[in-house]
Amino acid sequence: MSTFVKPAFTRIILPVAGILVLMIGIGLLVTHVLEHDWPFSVEDGVNRYFAGHRTPDETGVSWWFSFIGNTSSVITVTAVMAVVLRLTLHRWRESIFLCLVVIAQALVFFFTTLAIDRQRPDVQRLDASPPTSSFPSGHTSASFALYVGLAVLLASLARPGWLKALCWLLVLVPVAVALGRLYRGMHHPSDVISSFLNGTLCLIVMVRGVLSPREPWKIRRLGPWSPSHSSANPRLTGTATS
Repeated sequence: MSTFVKPAFTRIILPVAGILVLMIGIGLLVTHVLEHDWPFSVEDGVNRYFAGHRTPDETGVSWWFSFIGNTSSVITVTAVMAVVLRLTLHRWRESIFLCLVVIAQALVFFFTTLAIDRQRPDVQRLDASPPTSSFPSGHTSASFALYVGLAVLLASLARPGWLKALCWLLVLVPVAVALGRLYRGMHHPSDVISSFLNGTLCLIVMVRGVLSPREPWKIRRLGPWSPSHSSANPRLTGTATS
């Protein structure tokens, strides 16, 4: 393997594959082994409570929370922030980190839904159900990876203590998304909790594999090729070489 591919394989690909195996294992436990045991046997009471206490105002707020975590919103914010970070910091490390966190959680989410077939809560659902399993919540894990990832980056760059604390308020965004998905009857509580785990583990992998200053992520720039560079014995022309 090349000097770039081998570290990426050991630092990123293998750990993310391990997260996928863990998530599938948890999904099998929740849906087959512990399905009738506490607390999984009573967790849908949370969905029934939300469904029975809905109000027009709260329903409208929950729509915005759900919208923040959908695929198009996460992709748009990720792309914009990656460009802003690159232009502001004049380096790639932070942009690569943010993109890889979002991509990693999405891959784990997608392949987990292929392996785990879980029905959505038996309540009135306020959103159209995508053709994926209820386990885990893609909205929750995507918003966690994006906004907690941003909090990590911005807090590391901020200088005043109050500004660092302000950056960490972004952690509340995925919490709001998770509550919105529960309120709208789209996921069981264990679905969103598992998504927090997925996002957290992917974030840890990328912090250690990309943000760590001990890990080399410098992109080498190759100069333009010309015939004069390929000859071991340059021809003398009687003039100064350029």
